[in-house]
Amino acid sequence: MTLRNLGFATSAAAALWLAVPCAHAQISDDTVKLGVLADMSGLYSDLSGIGSVVATQMAAEDFGGTVLGKKIEVVSADHQNKPDIGSNIARQWIDQQGVDAIVDVPVSSIAFAVQQIAKERNRVLLISSSGSSDLTGKSCSPTSVHWTYDTYALAETAGKAMIQQGGDSWFFITADYAFGHALERDTAAIVKANGGTVVGAVRHPQDTADLSSFLFQAQTSKAKVIGLANAGGDTINSIKQANEFGIIRGGQKMIGLLTYISDVHGMGLQYAKGLILASAFYWDLTDETRAWTRRFMERSKKIPTMANAGAYGATLHYLKAIKEAGTDEAQAVVRKMKELPVNDFFTKGGSVREDGRVIRSMYLFQVKSPEESKYPYDYYKLLNTVSGEQAFRPLAEGGCPMVAKKS
Repeated sequence: MTLRNLGFATSAAAALWLAVPCAHAQISDDTVKLGVLADMSGLYSDLSGIGSVVATQMAAEDFGGTVLGKKIEVVSADHQNKPDIGSNIARQWIDQQGVDAIVDVPVSSIAFAVQQIAKERNRVLLISSSGSSDLTGKSCSPTSVHWTYDTYALAETAGKAMIQQGGDSWFFITADYAFGHALERDTAAIVKANGGTVVGAVRHPQDTADLSSFLFQAQTSKAKVIGLANAGGDTINSIKQANEFGIIRGGQKMIGLLTYISDVHGMGLQYAKGLILASAFYWDLTDETRAWTRRFMERSKKIPTMANAGAYGATLHYLKAIKEAGTDEAQAVVRKMKELPVNDFFTKGGSVREDGRVIRSMYLFQVKSPEESKYPYDYYKLLNTVSGEQAFRPLAEGGCPMVAKKS
């Protein structure tokens, strides 16, 4: 495990403290410490990894480097896509290093484990990369916020679009862990609710290089749509091998239900062209997203993913909530996060719902062909903008115990 200490502070901390509006502000250990828990070297390192560390650091710096007159510190670690390692890091950070909030956390099985630890120890979890909608459903927590996207929103945005285009029979190729299961479940429900059918599904181990047998089953199913309920390198391999096997030329459509721009870059437009996908962020949408992306790329030397953008947005909102609450006590901060509107460089007029779900617009994109792309990373055509209220699961349907107790 490698920890990168990216702590920083300003020499004006004492002067800023005098300006704090709350005379009884409480900051544990005189530091607000954020731990970015990510995949730094494996299957999801391109979509998360050092990009999420850089984004978190940028948010802390943009906030001013201090909050309530106390320094902001950022550390990071590689969970190696293993729940036991991720859990051990989270415990060590909280129990021994005074980490107040954990950020990012790709891989839903790890997010579930860390969410429970954060709840037990009264620390904040800011989830950006993990997707399972159960994180704000049956497993919701008073100290966690699910920031960027979830499996329900991906299904509602991209899955429904495929059905509307005539793709009414589906076969799923699913990563065999919590995220893949949730994405298949949520998309299958959308398919059936809109008059479609699921003709079959097959599950593959995480980080599978050869997907030929799974693709063959999807091909022989004759389903109009092959839904990829996987992510990162597994999505890249699925799409590239499907092209090599002639599946797309044969008339079946393929949808990457969670496809990051890093995946598109990794496989190239010659393989990804025409792919339909959903995202909470694209770097080339507005002047603000382009300006932030330039700053991000100067430091990271890579194009930002929606997970990276989410790590920035979640960190910034968390720090705003500490300032307004006058404390870094976890439940007080999360309550304040739910009161404050979400406004940053890529989210306008968003909100944090009672169950911890951030409600924001989602976007439906189609990947351009090599001929359509005019400049570096000019990869997407915007097809539709879906409001947060439409994209995310209704509060009453999630089964969050915090909500049920109040109903």
